[in-house]
Amino acid sequence: MEILFDNMPNPFAYFMPLFALLILGEAYISYREDRELYSFKDSVASTWVGVGAAVFNTVTKAYQVGIFFLFYNTFEPLRIEYLGYDNLGWAWWVWVLCVIGDDFNFYWHHRFCHTIRIFWAAHVVHHSSEKFNLGTAFRNGWTIFLYKPVYWIWMPMLGFHPVLIALCMSFNSIYQFFLHTTLVPRLGLFGKIFNNPWVHQVHHARNIEYLDRNHGGIFLIWDRLFGTYLDKDEQLETQFGVLRPPTGYNPITLNFHEFTDIWKDVRKAKTWRERIMYVWGPPGWSPDGSRKTAKQLQKEWKANQKIH
Repeated sequence: MEILFDNMPNPFAYFMPLFALLILGEAYISYREDRELYSFKDSVASTWVGVGAAVFNTVTKAYQVGIFFLFYNTFEPLRIEYLGYDNLGWAWWVWVLCVIGDDFNFYWHHRFCHTIRIFWAAHVVHHSSEKFNLGTAFRNGWTIFLYKPVYWIWMPMLGFHPVLIALCMSFNSIYQFFLHTTLVPRLGLFGKIFNNPWVHQVHHARNIEYLDRNHGGIFLIWDRLFGTYLDKDEQLETQFGVLRPPTGYNPITLNFHEFTDIWKDVRKAKTWRERIMYVWGPPGWSPDGSRKTAKQLQKEWKANQKIH
């Protein structure tokens, strides 16, 4: 297995020159047209967060794929006995199914990152920037790799090869890089089927009506099926970032500030129910209503809209 990990291709690495070129191009357009898409401190923070994420991802790659191999090999006798095959192989249609299955997994992984606080703590760094640009795509949490494979376990159990799964996950990440820009307009029919920068702006917005929307990676069908799709309102000024922004640009603070806040809340909790909710409840939950969840805020917002 060591040899396999050493020789496993890393598609993301091949795209890095293109990513760098596009970021420089976007920054140039921002400067030329005075759009203020980038700020120096924020860009430096995104860079260091991205470097840290790359290191953590490299270190945990064997762990992630190792989990897939564990379930792939453990369930092989059951697949042979009950499904009549040992694995699904590498045919073109298996690749297609893998891409679709991977994006389905990503949708639920991503959605729970927004609706369960302990997972939000790992993901919030990606949303903490008030700038929405291609550099934001690298602003990924350092701890998210520890639990992310759980959502993919069913695929090696069914016979998808672990390396194929890893490649599909990389392809999904590469695709999502291109979502993080405000320079791309609506994309017509393509934009109704596939995730695109126009609707991903909604996902990164802190406008109350936009919270917890558009979680898919490649396809929009999951958001449409499960009720989380929302198109961008051209009349509404999109405000990027989070409702409770971190202080400063230190990459360690950006990655762990929400974990610290959870610990503080758990320590002051009066009951076990409160402790559990502070960790596993939705972000913003509080026993006395001093803070509010996205659903509570949206309920208030809708009520105010009816009044006005």
